[in-house]
Amino acid sequence: MKIYQQDIQLRERPRGFHLITNDIISNFHEIKQIETGICQVFIQHTSASLTINENADGSVRQDFSMYFNKLVPENDPDYRHDYEGADDMPAHLKSSILGSFVSIPIRQGKLALGTWQGIYLCEHRNYGGKRKLVVTAWGI
Repeated sequence: MKIYQQDIQLRERPRGFHLITNDIISNFHEIKQIETGICQVFIQHTSASLTINENADGSVRQDFSMYFNKLVPENDPDYRHDYEGADDMPAHLKSSILGSFVSIPIRQGKLALGTWQGIYLCEHRNYGGKRKLVVTAWGI
């Protein structure tokens, strides 16, 4: 069994859903060393998340933003945690709903994503800053 791990820092992005599949592939060449295995991508933040979905039509990412902004609105008077602004607590809630990691099979040294699948960075803050990922791959 081979095990590889790499820290990847993503550039700052605005609030929204951003494809980062290529960021991961271009910064984690060790995936090519695994014939059959698993790749886990973990985000080290509580106000951003990861998910896998449509990678071709950008309107899907726009609809994701619209939906989650309706689902978890800003300025709810019941929020107690708002130290960093109106997007603070909603960002934490959205992050928990979507999750902090994704797992992708590795087949023949490549991520075995479906034809229309991509990995999203879900940035829930207006100014979230650079985001850190820990990418771990293991297999034979």
